[in-house]
Amino acid sequence: MLTKSVQDSSERIERLMEKLENHPEVLERLERILQVVENETGEALRADEAEELLVLEMRQLGQAALQEWAQGKETRLEAEYEGRRGIVKREKKR
Repeated sequence: MLTKSVQDSSERIERLMEKLENHPEVLERLERILQVVENETGEALRADEAEELLVLEMRQLGQAALQEWAQGKETRLEAEYEGRRGIVKREKKR
């Protein structure tokens, strides 16, 4: 039987993975950040090189996240306006 903290952790990971599946660009950026952290490619030989790579990846993560946010916002607004299509606003005559 799993302890409560392990269960909570597993549930958090599962929810996170579900969210990341809906945002593939963010997932890709996070994977790249972990590659730098683990120095999988051997690109960074010194701490300052690793820092540069991480700063670059974090910027790209931010850009990907904002782009996905904007796409989601646009989709929600389109649905909202589509729902209002049948409503006619009438103004009081002067």
